[in-house]
Order: sequence, then structure tokens, then C-alpha cells
Amino acid sequence: MNDITVYTTNTCPYCVMMKNFLNDKGLPFKEVNVQQDPEAGRKLVEATGQMGVPQTNVNGHWVLGFDPNTLMSYIKK
Repeated sequence: MNDITVYTTNTCPYCVMMKNFLNDKGLPFKEVNVQQDPEAGRKLVEATGQMGVPQTNVNGHWVLGFDPNTLMSYIKK
């Protein structure tokens, strides 16, 4: 079982692309909208040092932006 969390905002086209990619692959994920949850956003910046979204945590590994190849490299088959 993969543990995937996508950090998003309301207005981010790459966030939508990442969520669509995961859905297309049949990979369940949790979404955290940092616009609606500023505390989660603060923790995200502390964890990664990055302000941008999407940021996706895959099994403890961070993937910055829409980067399907890197994301898939962390997926457990």
C-alpha cells in the first residue's frame, strides 16, 4: 500500500494534473489544501523548504511540482 499525500492550492493547474495522474494510475491519495489549512502549509515549508505546489509525499519521499517520473520511482509495485 502506498502512502501518498498531495499538497495543493485552489488555483494550481499542476495540482490538478498531479491529481489526475494519480487517479489515472489508480493510486489513492490524500489531498491537503494549504489555502484552506494554513497550518499544514507552514508545516510543509518546514518539512521541504519549498513554498510551491504541488508537493507530493510518496512513502516518505518528497516530489516537487508535477513530476510523474520521480513520483513513480517511489511507488511500491
